[in-house]
Amino acid sequence: MKKYLLATAIATTFVLTACNLQTDQPLMNAEKTNTQAPISQTIWHDDKAQMDAFITELMAKMTLEEKVGQMTLFSSDWDVTGPSLRGDYQEKIKEGKVGAVFNAFTAKYTKQLQKIAVEETRLGIPLLFGYDVIHGHRTIFPISLGESASWDLDAIKLAAEVAAAEAAAEGIHWTFAPMVDVARDPRWGRISEGSGEDVYLTTAIARARVQGFQGDDLSQPHTILATAKHFAAYGQGQAGRDYHTTDMSDRELRDTYLPPFKAAVDAGVTSFMTSFNELNGVPASANKYLLTDILRDEWSFEGFVVTDYTSINEMVKHGFARDNDHAGELAVKAGVDMDMQGSVYFDYLANQVTQGKVSPQQIDNAARRILEMKYRLGLFEDPYRYSNEEREAQEIYKEYNLQAAQDVARKSMVLLKNENQQLPLSKSDLTIAVIGPLADSKEDLIGSWSAAGDRYEKPITLLTGIKAKVADPSKVLYAKGASYEFSHQDNSGFEAAIAIAKKADVIVLAMGEKWDMTGEATSRTSLDFPGNQLALMQQLKKLAKPMVLVLMNGRPMTIEWADQNVDAILEAWYPGTMGGPAIADVLFGDYNPSGKLPVTFPRNVGQIPLYYNMKNTGRPYSKDNAEQKYVSRYIDSLNTPLYHFGHGLSYTTFDYSKISLNKAVITAKEKLTASIDVTNSGNYDGEEVVQLYIRDRIGSVTRPVKQLKGFKKIFLHKGETKTVSFSISTEDLAFHRQDMSFGAEAGEFDLFIGTSSDKVQSSEFTLSGSVD
Repeated sequence: MKKYLLATAIATTFVLTACNLQTDQPLMNAEKTNTQAPISQTIWHDDKAQMDAFITELMAKMTLEEKVGQMTLFSSDWDVTGPSLRGDYQEKIKEGKVGAVFNAFTAKYTKQLQKIAVEETRLGIPLLFGYDVIHGHRTIFPISLGESASWDLDAIKLAAEVAAAEAAAEGIHWTFAPMVDVARDPRWGRISEGSGEDVYLTTAIARARVQGFQGDDLSQPHTILATAKHFAAYGQGQAGRDYHTTDMSDRELRDTYLPPFKAAVDAGVTSFMTSFNELNGVPASANKYLLTDILRDEWSFEGFVVTDYTSINEMVKHGFARDNDHAGELAVKAGVDMDMQGSVYFDYLANQVTQGKVSPQQIDNAARRILEMKYRLGLFEDPYRYSNEEREAQEIYKEYNLQAAQDVARKSMVLLKNENQQLPLSKSDLTIAVIGPLADSKEDLIGSWSAAGDRYEKPITLLTGIKAKVADPSKVLYAKGASYEFSHQDNSGFEAAIAIAKKADVIVLAMGEKWDMTGEATSRTSLDFPGNQLALMQQLKKLAKPMVLVLMNGRPMTIEWADQNVDAILEAWYPGTMGGPAIADVLFGDYNPSGKLPVTFPRNVGQIPLYYNMKNTGRPYSKDNAEQKYVSRYIDSLNTPLYHFGHGLSYTTFDYSKISLNKAVITAKEKLTASIDVTNSGNYDGEEVVQLYIRDRIGSVTRPVKQLKGFKKIFLHKGETKTVSFSISTEDLAFHRQDMSFGAEAGEFDLFIGTSSDKVQSSEFTLSGSVD
């Protein structure tokens, strides 16, 4: 066995500790106040001098081809997440020309590949294994947009911790998550993978997910490297179409789309992934402004940059590069360290160095960044430490993970409507008709990008969850009734659905999108219910029975008919492995829903883009000028959304007092404290997300009508009152001003606190004096 690295005198010793997630560890305390406070940065540099010496000695022994090999990422044939595979990747590993592999998992398989790299190559440099661990690995949590609807940073961090522990036990070192793209167009399928439309919320969640995946010490074997993606502005593709052009001002880029990425850097994220789109005419994988000027020079990012799948090659079709050779040269000079699957660096980079097109220093810098992460993971000490079959058997689907998945799922659900308190349902005295294509479908529950989750056996369906709750399961009747397939025209299932509905006291509809209608490459021009689901709902409405709609979907949908005609609507997203029991917990009142929308729901596609913090026009529409023609409005639709950002109901009610400010005027060095009393005035204990918004009335550039600047999730017993306080500094009021300097401006501000972006109490304050 060739063990240059393991036998070298400068090999390091890491202190290993067992995973800290135990089956008897209590789940999150519902009474804990959840705030948006920053999370501490990952520890990278415990012994940087020793690491530098080790890698310097190693790189002195490496050939140019071996350095380029570290910059090459190929997919195994274990899983497929793109259009092409390279069948000879194992041979290239033996030649020392591949430094990282993705789509390979299980302790046994990753150890098999790692043995090739460590025992059959000249230097024995271990491989880095990556995978799309997005919202769980084996135990699947709600889709990322769903998790974000919890507005619970502790829950979101926990989900990432569990995912990391399971993935690490199966030999995975590195995840291509979190996606921190701000997304404001629900036609874009990948909105499901992020945190929604708001900068502040997305930024807070980016920090939580990075910390969840990476922990406080990368050398611990239950942590994995995180990736901030897609850099940058991928969620703003024109027409909501995946991979499409993005064109925007530098101010919009910096105020809206870059802050979550900067937060990921501050939280210690170890890698960045480039986006597929071009930005202002330059594809992201050759965008020096993004990858070097901002990421390296402004933000001092020390990790490595990887492309998305074959995005270097795609610059030829963009019309930006003559051929793959040219595209690779552009990418490496812009700051791309690793080529995912495209084989461009593999084929051309070494020759570009010998020809003088690319400097040796650029190769050394990129290879060093990648080797440093392998070192920090402990792979030079023990390359097989993640490929542990005993730990794999203990960790995968363990009871604690399943309990956590169920808890996070129910925290993620948003009660959109509850007419006449139709929910919660009684467990003992109702006959319930459960109808719809998503009612008893295991494969849909875990949604898209569900990693190694078992789609066909492990998920527990809604029908199963409901039957487990009621006193007499025989009183739960089921019919699929309709289809969610786009082309479905057969209404023959209606008869059975109507028949059981006639026997029932209440109808529970499980409808939405098929799981593969969201995620990558799933843009839609219609956000209506696909198939004949709406037609069945309209037939069932004629029975005049109470109807409860459980939505399972990966994006906002246009459900105006349902909002007007069904009694209650619960947004469940794709809730994950334990989705059925989690939904049942909410439907029957064992958990009081507390989720809030992280994204606006439009009335129709024609309103898109529609988000809460848009800017005013010179002719704004309002109730006061509703009859005027020459204002900014539609002649066939309201301007307002169906459901506002931050919206979410509870089985109880919360009363808000007037806002109390500690002062009416602050200077640049002072902080404003805003307080409000929140009272649970209903009949159930429950959680409430108290939301703080700011409006800068006049700026050197126009400002949004409202901006989220704080939130706290609190638990209140019925009858209980709590005072919630927020601290506002000039940093919270800062933006890129007309001269592109960053800071606040003196003037008058509106301050809002409430239960959603449209239901708030208001106050006002003034920022005075010099702010520079």
